[in-house]
Amino acid sequence: MTELFGATAPVFKIGGDVKGELARDVVRLEIEEATDGLKTLMLRLLAVGPQQNADEEQLLYLDGKVLDFGKELEISIGPSDDARIVFKGLISAIEAAFSEGSEPRVIVFAEDKLMGLRMTRRMKTYENKSDAEIAQAIAEDHGIEAAVAADGPIYRVVQQWNQSDLAFLRERGRLIQAEVWLEDDKLCFKSRSNRTATTIALVQGNQLIDVQVRADLVHQRTKVKIGGFDANQRDRIDETAGPEAIQGEISGGRTGPVILQMAFGERVSYRLRQNPLAAAEAQAWAKAEMLRRCRGFVSVTGTTDGTPDMVVGSRVSLDRVGAPFNGDGYYVTQVRHTYDLEHGYRTHFEAERATLNEGAS
Repeated sequence: MTELFGATAPVFKIGGDVKGELARDVVRLEIEEATDGLKTLMLRLLAVGPQQNADEEQLLYLDGKVLDFGKELEISIGPSDDARIVFKGLISAIEAAFSEGSEPRVIVFAEDKLMGLRMTRRMKTYENKSDAEIAQAIAEDHGIEAAVAADGPIYRVVQQWNQSDLAFLRERGRLIQAEVWLEDDKLCFKSRSNRTATTIALVQGNQLIDVQVRADLVHQRTKVKIGGFDANQRDRIDETAGPEAIQGEISGGRTGPVILQMAFGERVSYRLRQNPLAAAEAQAWAKAEMLRRCRGFVSVTGTTDGTPDMVVGSRVSLDRVGAPFNGDGYYVTQVRHTYDLEHGYRTHFEAERATLNEGAS
């Protein structure tokens, strides 16, 4: 068991230097990310042990020598010849925990460099820009290189009202179903079709040690409608998106809207909280909302025996999970890598797919 854990134990670097004492004292590690960006880390350490020039054990990690605010923390995991960097960010919080009957713990929290966007709140007006161009401008404000590739309309005016840059960027992304993340220190703002990541095959009972797969009609709709008023054209806005919105992302199978229509008839969603000022805005938002619903028809929650290659955006195929659900087409929307002394390395993930296999119920 020790040899197995040793092969997948995390390697810690602070400011580019390997810190073996962190690997020695780690109790639990959690690294999490979703499609809206900001990768976070929680590291729980045993905080008592020997120190140089001390006759007895001392409290560790609270003197700022190894761990301190703003220091860069990098973690890689996996076999030494195939290790992957699963986190790179800055320490933002340090906690000491004491409990009767247990050794003291120090808990460290860190976030990737999108923390800078989360901590910057402003009021700003953008004119004649698309959402991708707004993302580009935000990256420039933070001195970060940007990688943007998201379809969407050009807005006459967009206003950021006392929001953090990260919250504002997430809001713009949700409107057109673009995803936000940091990769190689670049701010990425891309439509799902423009996001590239790893391809992974998982077999239930092999790498996949726990999995739940669900096809659910509760949030499916046969159409999405968005209305408004175009002040320039002095005309009403009335745009509709239907099942055709998802066709470009699938290669077969039955979608949620099609099954919903057959099982329960037409079900239409009306979007009332958005206020489009042009037909192009309403078209983009209606399509994005239909995509969001269709993509989430089949959902997966699973755990593997440790998959360092898995990231948000990975394409996954599942085997031995039942005829309706077998096969590829799953898109990872959330990943949490964990390591502890009881289970070793595990990867917990959520994924989604727009279809059930043909001929399966």
